This record gives sequence, structure tokens and C-alpha cells, in this order.
Amino acid sequence: MFSTLSRWIMKLFGWKNTGQNPKHLDKYMVVVVPHTSNWDFPLGLLARSAWGLDIKYVGKKEMFRWPFGTLMKWLGGYPVDRSKASNFVSAVVQIIKKKEKFALCIAPEGTRKKVKKLKRGFYYMAKGADIPIVLVTFDYAKKEIHWAEPFMPTDDEDADMRLIYDHFRGAKGKVAANSFDAIYKPR
Repeated sequence: MFSTLSRWIMKLFGWKNTGQNPKHLDKYMVVVVPHTSNWDFPLGLLARSAWGLDIKYVGKKEMFRWPFGTLMKWLGGYPVDRSKASNFVSAVVQIIKKKEKFALCIAPEGTRKKVKKLKRGFYYMAKGADIPIVLVTFDYAKKEIHWAEPFMPTDDEDADMRLIYDHFRGAKGKVAANSFDAIYKPR
């Protein structure tokens, strides 16, 4: 029922899911770019629901405070304390490995502001858990949420990151000026 309602709402506002639905995968990492607005969150929930996916997400712990904390967890959220130095990547890898089925969504820009590079935690999580990455583009100009074909991270991190940067370049976020358009530069 929620899938039908979500598809109807997306259609009402002119949005569509395109690409490959990862429903057939047991475990995977969803990477969403660009993240330029608070509207990305409800849009992501609609896209997830429209395709009948159970994708968890991480968010800054402040999002999980009263009065919305219970709702955020019910929607699949895991709070993250970004002020403490911790081995978050390893902790997430262990969670993924323990689960029979698990999908996690990450916005690697780490902020809604303009960025020149993506945070790589998602990549190390996927590599450590030996799961594929699904690149998802929120393109407000086209009103399209595009789900790319899953790919497994390789032993060539630079080639993988170049592919990821190239995939997302050109998509327009809600705040177009903050859209991701960086060119990958090896470390």
C-alpha cells in the first residue's frame, strides 16, 4: 500500500525512479549525490518506498533528538555522533556482516553545502563488507531519481572513485549552486 501511495505522490509532483531497482540484492550500499537540501530526505523516503526497498540511513545525532528521534529511527535511521573520533566505518562493516539482508544509504558530500570532494567512508564500508555500491542521482532539473547498476569496488580505488565522480557530475540538486561538479583528483 505504501509503495502505491509513494508512486502516486512522486507522479503527482512530476518525479520518477529510473534505472535498475536493486531489490534483488541482499546487501548493498546506496550512495546518493547531490545532497543540497533538506528536501532530499523526504524525496529519498518516497523513492525508497515507491520501489518497495528497505534501505537504512545514517544521520547526524541531532536529527534523532526529541520530538522526532523515534520517528527517524522508525524510518530506518541510525544516529551518528560526528563530534567524536570513532571507528565508524568498522562498526558499520560489522553491522552489515551480521545481517542477512541490509542496505544502507549514505550521502558522501557530508553536508548540503558545495563540496569539492566526496567523503570516502561509504567506499571503505562497501569494500570491508564485500557488498556492491549502487549510485543514486537526485536530479532536480529532470525530476529524476536514477539508480545505476550495482558495481563491486575493486582493488583500484582511484579508478573506482573516478567512475563515481564522473557518474554524479552534472546532476542538479534542489539548490543548483551546491550541485556536485568536482573532477576527481587522486590523493
